[in-house]
Amino acid sequence: MIDTKYIEFLEQFVTEKRRNLFKKVLETRTRHFTVAIEDLFQPHNASAVVRSCEVFGVQDVHIIENKYKFYASRKIAKGAQKWLDFSLYNELNTNNTLKCIDNLKAKGYKIIATTPHNNSCVLQDFDITQKSAFFFGVEKAGLSHDVLDNADGYLQIPMVGFTESLNISVAAAIVLQNVQERLQKSEINWQLTSDEKNEKYLDWLEKSIKSIKKIKVNYYSKIISE
Repeated sequence: MIDTKYIEFLEQFVTEKRRNLFKKVLETRTRHFTVAIEDLFQPHNASAVVRSCEVFGVQDVHIIENKYKFYASRKIAKGAQKWLDFSLYNELNTNNTLKCIDNLKAKGYKIIATTPHNNSCVLQDFDITQKSAFFFGVEKAGLSHDVLDNADGYLQIPMVGFTESLNISVAAAIVLQNVQERLQKSEINWQLTSDEKNEKYLDWLEKSIKSIKKIKVNYYSKIISE
């Protein structure tokens, strides 16, 4: 349950311009689509994917670490990671890819492997009505067989040159820009719920206040004393 009085209390510490920006951005945020990153080992690529997620309104990012540690460079991500929600799958002696897939399927997502697969759907023909999780894999090998074998669909970006693949961060940006633009023009119920917007608005307010810990303690101390 969101404490609306607490939100109102925090708003005095954040400029009106910034508060309005938060509300504007929240109107474009979605959980209809999400992104899963499997074993990216190059920080600049991982960071660029995260940045694209934030730019195109994808609120949740799922990080799979079977072989490599995920690291988002602040210089490349431009602080995008601050505004997103991350789910990390990095347990030892566990197939973290399958764990991520099971979690997303339980939430109603279709698992979409981005790959030039024989049965791949061309990007412009992708059905945006389905709640989808786009999987992007390691730079050289691509997605693991665990993803490919458990995917509900395969997605490819049309290419007409000699080169058969795109840098993963470029591919993510192209996919997200395309599906998000079409999604926002559709009649699909793709936005966050009111409760989700309030939750994120509160989270962003707190992240914007340097002395938030002290302010939060003082606020709830007064509530308890009353």
